[in-house]
Amino acid sequence: QVQLVETGGGSVQSGGSLRLSCTASGGFFTRYSMGWFRQPPEKEREFVAGVSRSGGDTIYADNVKGRFTVSRDNAKRTVYLDMNSLEAEDRADYFCAAVDGPLSRGIFRTGRMDYWGKGTLVSISS
Repeated sequence: QVQLVETGGGSVQSGGSLRLSCTASGGFFTRYSMGWFRQPPEKEREFVAGVSRSGGDTIYADNVKGRFTVSRDNAKRTVYLDMNSLEAEDRADYFCAAVDGPLSRGIFRTGRMDYWGKGTLVSISS
């Protein structure tokens, strides 16, 4: 069983930056590809970014590509999401998730993950 805890959410001005962290406990961290998802108010949850077990490969949703960067530190059992040029549309609850196996765009696109964190809220002020 893997437990995921997100930190780093908060309020930031439009155009600003924020770093989210997700620390895992339990299980073998390097077995899991890791990802970030978000759920804007009154909308469905959507894929944001994913990183492979080694950290060498990443995938992104089109609407964050070039602004967000996902990375991981396996020694710290932590995955990060660096968000830059934040816009009002980025306001959402952000969730960390883990899936056992290699990085798969198909799995991440459909959100078929094995474990989820409880989320952290990102608010954008103008």
